[in-house]
Amino acid sequence: MTEFLKTGFSGIRTIFGGGNAEADAWIDTASDNLTPREALIQQVSKWQLWAAILHGLAALMLGILMFATPNTSANLGNTLFSAAAGLPGQALLLTIIGLLANMTALLLLAVATMAQEVWTWPFLVLIIMLNGLALVAWGFLPAILLFVSLIYPVILMVRDVRAWHANPVSTKELRGRMRGVRAFAIITIFLVLMSAFTVLLYLVQLPAVTGGRTIITGELGRLLFIGVVGIELVLVIFIVPALTAGAISGERERKTYDLLQTTLLSAPMFMVGKMESALGYIVLLLASAIPLQSIAFLFGGVGETEVIIAFVVLMVTGLVLGALGLFYSAQTERTLTSTVRVYTVALALCFGLPIVGSLLFNNAYSNAISGLPALTTTSPVRETLAIYGDMIITSLNPITAAFSTQQMLIDHQQIGVLQVQLASNGATIPVLSPWLLLTLIYLALTAVLILLSIRRMRRSAL
Repeated sequence: MTEFLKTGFSGIRTIFGGGNAEADAWIDTASDNLTPREALIQQVSKWQLWAAILHGLAALMLGILMFATPNTSANLGNTLFSAAAGLPGQALLLTIIGLLANMTALLLLAVATMAQEVWTWPFLVLIIMLNGLALVAWGFLPAILLFVSLIYPVILMVRDVRAWHANPVSTKELRGRMRGVRAFAIITIFLVLMSAFTVLLYLVQLPAVTGGRTIITGELGRLLFIGVVGIELVLVIFIVPALTAGAISGERERKTYDLLQTTLLSAPMFMVGKMESALGYIVLLLASAIPLQSIAFLFGGVGETEVIIAFVVLMVTGLVLGALGLFYSAQTERTLTSTVRVYTVALALCFGLPIVGSLLFNNAYSNAISGLPALTTTSPVRETLAIYGDMIITSLNPITAAFSTQQMLIDHQQIGVLQVQLASNGATIPVLSPWLLLTLIYLALTAVLILLSIRRMRRSAL
């Protein structure tokens, strides 16, 4: 056991720059070759990454306690999140989600710090303000852990406030992308396909929701909205990876990669700049489709909540697919190879994962939120594990997450936490709406993929 812990901590130190293997570190370790500003950035980002690990470990420990000692963990959850006390297990589950949200925010903050992004300070202030609000209004005590872990990094950051500035790579990439015909051609094709599908869906569904001379407009509006968001999600899955799959490998093919390494641009600045340019185009694509989504408002049956959740799901899906394309672009020498790999992973994630979840857990989560027995078992532990396991699998897939979120919203008017009843013993347990887990997991995965891409770029430069 001792040797296992030593090996684990040695690996973590190597990853975050504390080991001897400089090529394997996410953060530069050759301090003699760094300017004072670069050394400061390195130290701040290292502290932020360790803080993210601390929050992740705290969430993991609480998750283990939730299954090992339900009664004790429930009381602990009520103490850590007093506003959610009262319902069985809900306070502890929300505490775990809060810790995971802070972990994700710290990972993104570390990436922004390493790239010296201009939005680092506003993002830091936003994190502190939200945790302060959660502490004061809802009694979210883990916010204190965040405040303590950020004291030293903030002190270091204040020493050189001007270290964070606009990213020149993202500015150059956005200008170059929007000057060409390809960007507008993609948007045009995107909107034409979505418009054609919307009209086709309207014509197909109109007879189904017509009763005599009366049209059930609310049902028609909901069907149109689900169809538009569904086709938009499929188009995002196929368009976004192509935006970043050639970000690094394309530079190698054009023989400009070695020239880039001789400039003053750091690897994080270059990677995040490429990601920001792709993100800007993704936002433009999604914003251009909002008028098509708003058609559903003409018929009713859809509220602002559904539109906001749909935009968040589409946005984080585009983010993680863009980061995945960037990761494979940094790993491979040719754009074709990276494109094939990223599409393979994307298709497996979006179309293969639901099949795996159905085989493993027999749709336990979907059955639970529908009021049906999750499993035909007399063991509450097995039923609970099946529900939570299927909840995670459902949340990893943007398509199933979107439909399950819509189902929970329509059936129970809930977008956060829902209490479901176990068929084995009649007890209730809390479950999350899939879009929350999807957002947290995809944002954290985006940060990790960018960090791995930075690590790969630095290794190739040695």
